[in-house]
Amino acid sequence: MTVIDADILIIGAGAAGLAAAAELAASGRRVLILEARDRLGGRIWTQHSPDLVAPIEYGAEFIHGDALPVRSILEKHGRATIESTDTHFSLRAGRLVERSGLFHQVQKAMRAATGIEEQDVTFDAFLARSKDHLSVEARAFAKMMAEGFDAADTSRASARAIIAEWTAQMMDDDASQSRPQDGYDALLAAFSASLRGANVRMQLQSVVQAVQWSNGAVEVAGAFVGEPFRASAPRAIITLPLGVLQQPLNEPGSVRFTPALDAKRRALECLVSGPVVKLNLRFRSPFWEKLDGGRYRNAEFFHAAHEDFPTFWTQLPLRAPLLVAWAGGPPAARLCSAGGLRELVTRALDSLESMFGKSCPAAAELEGTYYHDWQHDPFACGAYSYAAVDGDRTRALLAAPLADTLFFAGEASDTQQETGTVTGAVQSGIRAAREVLALL
Repeated sequence: MTVIDADILIIGAGAAGLAAAAELAASGRRVLILEARDRLGGRIWTQHSPDLVAPIEYGAEFIHGDALPVRSILEKHGRATIESTDTHFSLRAGRLVERSGLFHQVQKAMRAATGIEEQDVTFDAFLARSKDHLSVEARAFAKMMAEGFDAADTSRASARAIIAEWTAQMMDDDASQSRPQDGYDALLAAFSASLRGANVRMQLQSVVQAVQWSNGAVEVAGAFVGEPFRASAPRAIITLPLGVLQQPLNEPGSVRFTPALDAKRRALECLVSGPVVKLNLRFRSPFWEKLDGGRYRNAEFFHAAHEDFPTFWTQLPLRAPLLVAWAGGPPAARLCSAGGLRELVTRALDSLESMFGKSCPAAAELEGTYYHDWQHDPFACGAYSYAAVDGDRTRALLAAPLADTLFFAGEASDTQQETGTVTGAVQSGIRAAREVLALL
């Protein structure tokens, strides 16, 4: 059996784990990163095709708002970002029209809401209370956005959390939305570059199955390329996704903590790992640019609230024959239970036909698809987190260290209104590393 000693263990080599390792790299401490997959990145997964100008993103794709932790490391390593055009068309009465100011109406109603700060309610309840301020169309739009953007079930989701997020700077008109120019694996490359020459060891294909800990001592056990291994250190940073932490014992991907994480129980009950379905569709040509007299040539997003896939987006400003079909929350859960990849493709093509009309050539133009099922991925167990009622105030509980020995990072533990994003994951990893360094 392989036995490894380190000063600090990091479980998980996603954005949070790599950010923590980069922060620790200059400390001179021996850092061991254990990653279950055969690649870095976790829910960042980029594929490059030599005949496409745009990368294919199975997971994270956008940089939301200022995102200073992400932008700064990209810039430091000479990696560029490209700004989104942020042009939206929505299906209304059978026709795609440019998006109106519905989101501003919703924001206005949110800022005028009273009592939510003291007594949280579900987002559905908030929308019902807002009938005097929001039209039927605006309420339907808000529900669709909460499902799609937050991967949330609005009958469970915290209105307080969504209001705080949607009224924050990240969602303002002047807030940018962009992508890493060469795909999100540019961020992984930047982190990897910052670890070169440091006393950081990476071990992939290392599935952690058990974590035994006491004050000042952590020992993990698992399988490395199918063979048992153990690793120990005085401290560990846990970056397991929320869905993995919530997995019942003996389920695929579950990790047994001894003692159990009883101090995290309320957070694990009040935070939810939301589902998404992200299906990349590759066509012979960007056919939508020629439809309706070229009206959609500069469109980036298409929305149809009642379709199986309510949102599609292009790769603008890069021009590539790729459309991303997207569903989150309950629509995503329904799609996951409807069948396999063939059924998803059929429903995506049907949704495109509803948007663009019977003359839509999507089915004839389709060349291929790219898809990963994050819900049934044992090392993800969902896409990203949202808060159920009163759950917004439990993220700090999830993030809090235990006995100055276990430290926690990952987008679900971010407390700076960036949950569900790569920025939130990076911020949390930096925060956890600094908590460890403060003790050394």
